[in-house]
Amino acid sequence: MAPFYDVALAVATRAARRRSLIALADQAPREVLLLGVGTGLDLPYLPAQHRYVGLDLTAAMLRRARPRTAGLNFSALRGDAQRLPFADGSFDVAVLHLILAVVPEPALCLAEAARVLRPGGCLLVFDKFLRRGEGGWKRWLNPLTRHIATRLDVVFEDVHAGVAGLTLVSNQPALASGWFRLIRLRKSSTEAAR
Repeated sequence: MAPFYDVALAVATRAARRRSLIALADQAPREVLLLGVGTGLDLPYLPAQHRYVGLDLTAAMLRRARPRTAGLNFSALRGDAQRLPFADGSFDVAVLHLILAVVPEPALCLAEAARVLRPGGCLLVFDKFLRRGEGGWKRWLNPLTRHIATRLDVVFEDVHAGVAGLTLVSNQPALASGWFRLIRLRKSSTEAAR
């Protein structure tokens, strides 16, 4: 997928990525985790003051991301978004752009992102999600697409309900009549002691 990823997604998702990542502007330096960093399509929109770790399952994606890291304090790491190799409370922000509908277990991915966040930390989510009860062609195509590139059957509200300690801050339509959404979550301050 790496050779075709940018062609398929760069232009279509540019504005939504910018809208999501604006949350990082005008903040004191933070530790930011980019889960499923892919080819680095988010990197041009990241402010330089933060320290970034970009994690992806495939070396080919990370190789394509590296040229986009100029001017950023960025470390690339190969790893599984469902089993993060970080201690609890390692990051202030986790960016989950187009990852929850790709991993086999989206609730596990979201739970892992929450685990590695500090109390009060923020999750920035951009992805495609069905609404509860929605069916049609997306569910019909899902058995095929989930093995090629992405799932079409993920319902964000179900994923979120399976992860304790995350408060929904905002949920806005981004693309394709609201199929793609920009979501912001905050980790509870009391969740850190678990």
